Amino acid sequence: MAIAASSSGIDAGQGIANWALTKAAGNANSGPRKKGWRVKIGIVSDIHCNAAGLRAALALMGDVDELICLGDSIWEYRFSNEVADILKERRAHTIQGNHEECFFGPLGERARARPDNDGALMTWLADRPHRMELERDGRKLLLVHSTPWEPRGAYIHPDSPELARFAEVDADFVLYGHTHRQVARRFGRVMVVNPGSTGDARDHANGRLLSCAVLDTASDDVRIIDFPNPP
Repeated sequence: MAIAASSSGIDAGQGIANWALTKAAGNANSGPRKKGWRVKIGIVSDIHCNAAGLRAALALMGDVDELICLGDSIWEYRFSNEVADILKERRAHTIQGNHEECFFGPLGERARARPDNDGALMTWLADRPHRMELERDGRKLLLVHSTPWEPRGAYIHPDSPELARFAEVDADFVLYGHTHRQVARRFGRVMVVNPGSTGDARDHANGRLLSCAVLDTASDDVRIIDFPNPP
């Protein structure tokens, strides 16, 4: 695996400095590949109602072919019309996390009843699955919020020995969130990616910055982009 560092910035008028870390999943043997279109996929997770963070992530990703959201786009007792609208308008492949499960469950009844919530957007998010399988460029992608196995919900941190269990699934890429901590690591044929949090920074390893990721399905390159929380 090759690791290189790069930096990027957004409009200086915003007074925000940005940092980018590129993690390439290099020359590990992943078996024969089918020829297909090169697909660049933007990945966000754990936005937690931070629409400004999501917009900053989209700007820093640049041109991507598709967008993925790995759950926890809202808080367990607070909805964001703006975040849901952005994801819906971008036709993001969106799954639910534990915060959506709480919001749309029995304990979220009062939160759902708030008059400023957009009913159509709540219905859209409530209809999202808990996991999703995609195939791009002849490669299989599995999207989960926490773990590929049941019962789901465990926090699999970068140093957890259970991270290797992600290689047990039939996929080329497993994308997950939940921990708010970044991962770009290969186990056999499976590349495991966690973009960190796009809305609620908790990762001391990147200085508690927000982050997102861009995956190139043809080269297996994973670019993780760190950026401060917009004012």
